[in-house]
Amino acid sequence: MIKNDKIFKCIEAQFMSRRSLIHLFWAGLCASFVWLNFLPDAIALGGKQPDLNYPAPEFTLPTNTGDGEISLSDYLGQWVVLYFYPQDFTSGCTLEAQRFQKDLPKYIARNTQIIGVSVDDVDSHAEFCDAEGLKFPLLADTDGSVSKLYGSWLGIMSLRHTYLIDPEGILREIYLGVQPVIHSTKVLARLDQLQS
Repeated sequence: MIKNDKIFKCIEAQFMSRRSLIHLFWAGLCASFVWLNFLPDAIALGGKQPDLNYPAPEFTLPTNTGDGEISLSDYLGQWVVLYFYPQDFTSGCTLEAQRFQKDLPKYIARNTQIIGVSVDDVDSHAEFCDAEGLKFPLLADTDGSVSKLYGSWLGIMSLRHTYLIDPEGILREIYLGVQPVIHSTKVLARLDQLQS
């Protein structure tokens, strides 16, 4: 009887191990599809995306610049590059901000405002802007409410997504899976297409 119990436990352990491997395989496969952007934008990582060619979701958030708060509606009459990013002072986020800052004169020439959003607080944004010489506002979405509104929320932080909004407040382009090194160049090229 003891021998049969050992055999049963051995078979059960092998079965559980195989089932765990199958679950791990499928989880990895699903993560790969999301990572490679094979899923449609509507169900992308972070939630449902706002609809293109409709008004961009309105918001008001605290900022480290100006009067201490910024609303999307403050920029009616201008194009807006609204970009969400995970965290101040991290390598990818710093690189993305540096590229936007480097290209800022090009955006200004195109009547375009850049606005960054993350869960960092206003003090962190102020330090980040000072350290990197950023001349565009960063907004503090500390509870993630605006990130959720834009389908750019991953549990504790914003995802690296960008939204291009026209002067009437209409959402014209969505960028998911952003590559910080070349992202600003891509946004400028698309802006030129939309403005021509």
